[in-house]
Order: sequence, then C-alpha cells, then structure tokens
Amino acid sequence: MKQFLMRSYYDRYTSLHDSDFEIFMSQEVASGLCKVLPENHNSMLRLSVLRRDLVGEGSHRRVSTLIKLQTQQLKSLSDLLSYSCELIIIERLPSGVFADPFELQHLAQRGVFNDIAVFGDTNLELPSFLSNRSAVEIHLDIDPNTLLQPTDISIEYPLHARYQPLNESGYSIVEFGAPDTLLRCRVKEKMENSNCLFKLKNDDANLYDAGLVWRIPSGKKAHSDLVSTVTFLTAFLSTLVIMVTSLRYFNSRVSKDLKQS
Repeated sequence: MKQFLMRSYYDRYTSLHDSDFEIFMSQEVASGLCKVLPENHNSMLRLSVLRRDLVGEGSHRRVSTLIKLQTQQLKSLSDLLSYSCELIIIERLPSGVFADPFELQHLAQRGVFNDIAVFGDTNLELPSFLSNRSAVEIHLDIDPNTLLQPTDISIEYPLHARYQPLNESGYSIVEFGAPDTLLRCRVKEKMENSNCLFKLKNDDANLYDAGLVWRIPSGKKAHSDLVSTVTFLTAFLSTLVIMVTSLRYFNSRVSKDLKQS
C-alpha cells in the first residue's frame, strides 16, 4: 500500500513534464482497476470541494488543502468495506519552489501522514532558473467506513522558495495547479486483482483557489551593481581584518618567545 506512484514515474522518465505525467497516470489508473468497482465509479465517489491556501509570508510558507469527498449510497461502494484504503495526493510543484525531504520525513515520523516524500530535483541550493520540477506525494490512511458518508480531509505541509532571477518589480510569480487526488484500496486477504486505483476528478468539484499564486521576493537588476560593490568591499575588509589580526597574533608570539629565550 505504501508504493509511491512518483517513484514509478521517475523509473520511466528523467524529469517532470505535465504531458508525460498525464500519460503515466492514465496507464497506472487503467492497470489498477479491479472488479469491485463499476465502470461509472467516478459518479460513486467524487470530489465535491477543493479549497487551497498559502499560509505564512515571505519565502517559507505552508500549503493548506481541504478536500471534501461526496459519496453515493451504492452497493458497489459498500464492497469497499472489506478493503484497506489510502488517499494519495500528488502535488506537482513549479520550478520556483521546493520541499525539504527532511522536513517531510519528520512529518511522517510524527504520524501527521501515513507517508510523504518528494521526487525529482531535491537539490535545495539551486536557483529556480537552474532547477527542475519536483513533486510531493502524500499518503493518508482512510477508514473505508468513512467513505459511506461525506468526508472532509485537511492536509498542510511546508514549502520553500528558490532563489529567483532578477526582476524589476522585486517579485517573481509562481503558480500552482490543482493537486492530483487518487484512492487506492486493496483486499486485506491475499488474492488476485486485489488492488484498486482510481483518480478523483476535479471537473465537478467546487474549486476555491485551487490554483495558488505565490509572489516570491527577488532582487532588482537596478540594484545589482550596488549589491556587488558592497559585497566585494565587505569581503575585502573582512579579509584585511583577518590578516591584520593574524599578523598581530604572530608578532606577539614571536616577541614572547624572544623574551623567554
């Protein structure tokens, strides 16, 4: 149940592109269908509300997502009661932001999520114009009994802004799309075709700020000469102070040795 879909994606592709991801997801969902779910399972369990928000200010913020699941009282859904299920949320991050894998691992260790990991470009030091996209995949255990009634699920995790290119406005705009949401279930007893995977579509959901916009502070090109000059002078003066301090220390030790001799 803890198999990461994004790990399978990166086994096939070297970088994250939306077109490749859509092809991959269609293949994974098709291969993950099982006999328990009818062909019209999207009308049986669907997203009714998707609400998103960016919490905090500056270059270190948190993504908050509220998901409401709407169900229909169908016999096929009651068959899921013999299954163990997990909700999978995949956030395809733009190149201007990144998730710290150590922070995410800490959330999993605290039991906030069943499992969570980041895939793709995890080099935390690269600026946005040299980095590739990454994706955060979150796994949450779901009690199948809760699927028989409308269910609210809230998640929140930290993100950080990469160093942005120079911009005359002093800000760079980074936009997020809506996350991909899937449900994966399997029979507790071992049997063939025990895995079920299907994607919850956003088409019929009430979307509230599903596409987030993050204004990230960046340097202004007009200030680059001044910043370079100040940086150079600061480095030069710091080096000079270190050299003078070292020379004085050396002279004092020499003088002390001469007096002792």
